[in-house]
Amino acid sequence: MIVLEGAAALSPFRRERLESRLQSIAADLRITGAWHVYFIQAADAAAVDQAVLGRILQGQPQPAAAAADTVSRYVVPRLGTLSPWSSKASELVRGAGMAVQRVERGTRIDLAGWPSDPALQAAVARLLHDPMTQSLLADIAQARALFDSPARKPLQRIALADLEGANKRLGLALAEDEIEYLRQRYGELGRDPSDVELMMFAQANSEHCRHKIFNASWTIDGQAQERSLFRMIKNTHQQTPQHTLSAYSDNAAVIEGEPAARYRPDPASGRYRSEAVVPSAFQIKVETHNHPTAIAPFPGASTGAGGEIRDEGATGRGGKPKAGLTGFSVSHLRIPTLPQPWEAPRALNPRMAPALDIMLDGPLGGAAFNNEFGRPNLLGYFRSFE
Repeated sequence: MIVLEGAAALSPFRRERLESRLQSIAADLRITGAWHVYFIQAADAAAVDQAVLGRILQGQPQPAAAAADTVSRYVVPRLGTLSPWSSKASELVRGAGMAVQRVERGTRIDLAGWPSDPALQAAVARLLHDPMTQSLLADIAQARALFDSPARKPLQRIALADLEGANKRLGLALAEDEIEYLRQRYGELGRDPSDVELMMFAQANSEHCRHKIFNASWTIDGQAQERSLFRMIKNTHQQTPQHTLSAYSDNAAVIEGEPAARYRPDPASGRYRSEAVVPSAFQIKVETHNHPTAIAPFPGASTGAGGEIRDEGATGRGGKPKAGLTGFSVSHLRIPTLPQPWEAPRALNPRMAPALDIMLDGPLGGAAFNNEFGRPNLLGYFRSFE
């Protein structure tokens, strides 16, 4: 494994915010430095021109020296996973002629005033990384585990009588009626499901993929409701369809615009010219990204914006991005230093980010993708309800 240390990893704003959160549980803790660290897997490290690799990644093999009173912690992609950054970066580095198999990026954080209390250390660790998508290492040598390839295992068959147990062990979040559905269907097939089949069913059948709750029928106080939540949304178009060219039939809605002259190249000559004034149209798209944002707020909200941009480009012959908005509806924030009388204590799902973390990191993720794509994120909304 080749290790290169790069530029500063935290902007002043992000460093100050993280340090403030750390000092809320360990008052003497300070961040003395934070750097990108690149981990490179190569079949023959000696054959890799590390000078060229360093220029590509803007890294160097000599790490910055840590002060005597500091400890270093390394935040890396969750062990056993391949990060989205790695998939693209590895392709680019190989395209530059480097004989590498994979490149991963982590962050080295140097801290002064490290607490001696194990409970405080655990609390600090929870603030330094997102355990759903990242791992925290105390020693850089542990990063070799990023490239470990565990031995392949055969599929495991799950007995139909053990579906409830597998639901809990694998975190499938299947409801009782869904478990019964699987029991009946596999009973008809005359076999037990595999662990992979159950995992695939849980993902394809999730709210993120098919809106099984948003589009479900409702019975309230014994009274069947006329519309699902999704039909309530669609009802606006049913009542006032004027000026709408397409809705709920493609990747995005299309509404009438104003007449406009287009300036684009002539297909025959390739020269730009102004065309005659013709009717134009606008696209509007809402992308829900509830579950990904609840798992990892920053990348979840970020890729939600990306999905919305993608779908507008895939509607009809495609549209040109203009502006975006990002909205968040969450449960009570439960700010530790600002409790509110209506925020009753309740158990929170350890697999999900709390509402406060979503509102601290989610808007930044949504804005970041818009800005990096080159499209302004002009507005948004925020509501809490429970």
